Parts: sequence; C-alpha cells; structure tokens
Amino acid sequence: MPVVTSIKKHLNNIEEYTCCLLLASFVMLLFTQILSRQFFSYSIPWGDEIATYMFIWFAYLGAVVAAKYSAHNRVSFHFNFFPPIVKKVCETIADGLWILFNGYFVYLSYDFVFNKMNLFWKSQTTGIPMKYFYFILPIAFSLMIIRILWNNYERLFKGIETEDIETAELKKATAKKSME
Repeated sequence: MPVVTSIKKHLNNIEEYTCCLLLASFVMLLFTQILSRQFFSYSIPWGDEIATYMFIWFAYLGAVVAAKYSAHNRVSFHFNFFPPIVKKVCETIADGLWILFNGYFVYLSYDFVFNKMNLFWKSQTTGIPMKYFYFILPIAFSLMIIRILWNNYERLFKGIETEDIETAELKKATAKKSME
C-alpha cells in the first residue's frame, strides 16, 4: 500500500515536478548563454528561443499548479460575509464559469493547433513545428479543468477546503505568534 500512496503523491505533483524541471532548465540555459557570450564571444543560436518556449510552458503549468492549490487571483473576500451555504454556492458558480471558460479555450486552442495552424510554421532556429510549442494551451487548460473539478469534488462531497498556500502560511504564522 505505501508504494501505491507514493505513486499517487508523485502523480498528483507531476505539474510541480515539470515546472521545477523547466525552471531549472531554462535558467541554466540562459546562464550558459550569458557565460558563452561573455567569455567566448559565442552565442548558442537556439538558446534564447528554446528558453523562451520553456518559460511559456513553465508559466502555463504554473497556472495549473495555482489552480491545484486554489491560489489563482480572484475576488472572493466578499464571500466570507455570506452564510456558509451561500458562500459555497457562489464559489461553485464562479468555479463553474471558470470551467466553462477553460473548456471553451481548450476547444479554441485545440482547433488552432490541429486544424488552423499552418503545417509549415516552424521554429526559426530549431526547425521544430510550432504546434509542439503551442500544444501547451489545450494541455494546461484541460489540466486546470481537472484540478478545479477535483477541488470542487473535495469541497462539496468530502468537506475538504482547499486553502491557498498564502492563507495557510498566514494562519500558521498567526497561530505561532499567539502561542508566544
């Protein structure tokens, strides 16, 4: 059973692992590019372009991680003044609208990448078809839908409130300070 739990934990954090890998990779690539330019007067032809694409993938997968932790910027402070059931209904409606937006964007981006994008569009320095770089759009928005649905399932059916990281840290700091 511990092996299954470990696998579930790692699968649950796959976006975070990918973000860490992308961040480390594009920072190292840019650092190597800087050293190469300064000390050898040589520029890696494809370095900046690939680092840019890695950063874009990093940003979109970071949005998925934010959805996982319910840490996206949204106006929800006023929900705290409502009775608990009204708050829950309003948050669910807001998340439903977010899911609809993401679903529509998955449709649009999938249609663009696979139907409307010119097959001859290629990366300037590497020659890689651009659809592989743009494929992050339907992937990220699909993963966000999954994370939003999962958070709502846990909130509505299991009673588990997903707290964004900043709120959790603030509560810990306040509790620690009150014990002093």
